[in-house]
Amino acid sequence: MTEEHSNVEQRLQNGIYGSPKIKPDEQRRYLGTFRERVWLTMSVAEVQQQDWSDALRQELTVHPDSLVIINGNIDDSLTRNYLTVANTANVQFTIKTGTETKTGDDDLAVIVTDHKAVYQSPVDVSKKYGKQSPQDDHQTKHHPSFLKRIFHL
Repeated sequence: MTEEHSNVEQRLQNGIYGSPKIKPDEQRRYLGTFRERVWLTMSVAEVQQQDWSDALRQELTVHPDSLVIINGNIDDSLTRNYLTVANTANVQFTIKTGTETKTGDDDLAVIVTDHKAVYQSPVDVSKKYGKQSPQDDHQTKHHPSFLKRIFHL
């Protein structure tokens, strides 16, 4: 009888509070998916500052079976290019709206995700596809070898 009682109690708890979710904060951050399934992310600030369509196209070429999740609460002019890229690449996409989908600078605007865990790192578009800074270009210049500098060869 206690097993039947606990089963009824569990159903009542689920009815009152909803079904328990695994990692709800992570799912809110990644627009309904888990971090370990993510190939690429673009924050709202990154999408506002630069067009990352080429990075998305490149990522979808490498992972053609992926799913693109787009934050539907941000301005359509910011996401239109990414929808076009996903549609052209013939990749599934979902537009997420609702009260849990935030639009702050640190919140995510576009996510490329898989249906299973992939454990990709880094996933941030600026870290994965960002341009080199001028300071980095200075460090990669070719310098003559030690012997060439001494003997002017």
